[in-house]
Amino acid sequence: MTPVSASLSAPAAVSASSQAPDGGREELAAAAKRFEAIFVRQMLAAARKTDFGETLFSSEATDTFRQMQDEKFAEIASQTGAFGFASIIEAQLARHMSKEE
Repeated sequence: MTPVSASLSAPAAVSASSQAPDGGREELAAAAKRFEAIFVRQMLAAARKTDFGETLFSSEATDTFRQMQDEKFAEIASQTGAFGFASIIEAQLARHMSKEE
């Protein structure tokens, strides 16, 4: 899992991306996909917090497995665009990017 802050916090990376031929659009798309993955993971984690009582398969190992399963699902969903959040986020943020000509 790649932390979002690693690519977004460095000012040098931002200025270098604005000088790229695509104006940083690829980096914006990648950041939007990472954000979508984080958002989907949080949605799944909130859904898993619902308690329907003790089940036969309740254990710490099962909880860890479900968390890993949710992380993988969120990553795949963001890469395939299953929910479409990343493309919407990218389109909205791209409107605010300065165009150097």
